[in-house]
Amino acid sequence: MKKSLNKFSWVVLALFVLSGCDFSDDEDPKPQDSDYFVSATSLGVIPKLGLQTYAVAAGYGNFVSFIDYDIEFFRFVYNTTYKGTRVQASGLLCIPQNTPGAPALVSAQHGTIFRDDDAPSAFPKSFSGFELFSAVGYITVLPDFIGYGASKDITHPYYDEEHSAAAVVDMLRAAEFYLDREQIATNDNLFLVGYSEGGYVTMAAQKEIESNPELDLDLTAVAAGAGGYDLNTMLSTIASVDAYSAPSFLAQILNGYNVTYGWNRPFSDFFQQPYADRLPGLLDGTKSKEEIDAQLTTSTTEFFNPTFYANLTNPAGETTLKQALASNSLLDWKPTTPTRLYHGTDDEAVFYQTTVTTYNQFVAAGATNVTFKPIQGGTHRSSIEPMMLDVLPWFESLNQ
Repeated sequence: MKKSLNKFSWVVLALFVLSGCDFSDDEDPKPQDSDYFVSATSLGVIPKLGLQTYAVAAGYGNFVSFIDYDIEFFRFVYNTTYKGTRVQASGLLCIPQNTPGAPALVSAQHGTIFRDDDAPSAFPKSFSGFELFSAVGYITVLPDFIGYGASKDITHPYYDEEHSAAAVVDMLRAAEFYLDREQIATNDNLFLVGYSEGGYVTMAAQKEIESNPELDLDLTAVAAGAGGYDLNTMLSTIASVDAYSAPSFLAQILNGYNVTYGWNRPFSDFFQQPYADRLPGLLDGTKSKEEIDAQLTTSTTEFFNPTFYANLTNPAGETTLKQALASNSLLDWKPTTPTRLYHGTDDEAVFYQTTVTTYNQFVAAGATNVTFKPIQGGTHRSSIEPMMLDVLPWFESLNQ
């Protein structure tokens, strides 16, 4: 069994070689091939020794031995669909160098971001840690998600099932075409992994892949951590507490739904002043979660418009919003691929109970390949490390 990484919170790695190579799809391929792939631009190679040097400089010397391969990074652009219209989206493609055999393919989905510079394709400005699946020996794709990178002019459809799945599935189809065109071999294994919003996006993609055999994507295993799969439970919990530690998340989901579904409601319908007037500037793609939260309040009664807040617990109130949350909750199916769900029991941002109810629903529906792995005492930030310590050896055990 290959060594697993002990840390997935990395600083931006500065050592890279800009090659400027552009593999645009200028030829005239069959229409089905050109539907998804647009371009792959090399951002350079980080050699193993360089990764190790910068790991030590960043204070991660204990993890040097887990870096096995040089990685070439590509800014990857592909076609997907937003609200019925074809748009270009982007992500990061990471290819390990000189592996002894054909690698497996991993699609890794990042957590909630707000800054354009935090999108995977902004590498080396951004580095989520999921890129290091490639250093372990997997060809790794990291979709930016719609609303970032090439599609940054679109409001991110946060926790929207259709667009979440499409961002992953369409990048995978484009990547498989590109790898085949460049004669970069892969084995038959395909893994999905994600955390926080990425956990939700991972499961949305899994549902789409398992439900649509025409995609011709066969999953080997799926690992999803701390995703808000049960959005109604999230809503009811938020409506019952006095304080919520991540008000930026609430602004993100209400803004995303408001734009994606064309409600066109003012921020003041949802939030009190001065926060309603602040939010357009806070959600402009230049500010981090921490910067946004600092300009908001953790008090739910002070943050939400009183009428809106009262309607969250009123069965007759905010029915359109509640119906949207219900339709985007991932409870109406049962996974068939081997799946592991992870969640910290002390998660203050995406409540632990959302995974409990989701897992119970899967079991009640007859799912036999789903395992729930609670992370005792884990918070939203601290739970990703123990999750990855479990995921990597599990993936390796299946990568035969």
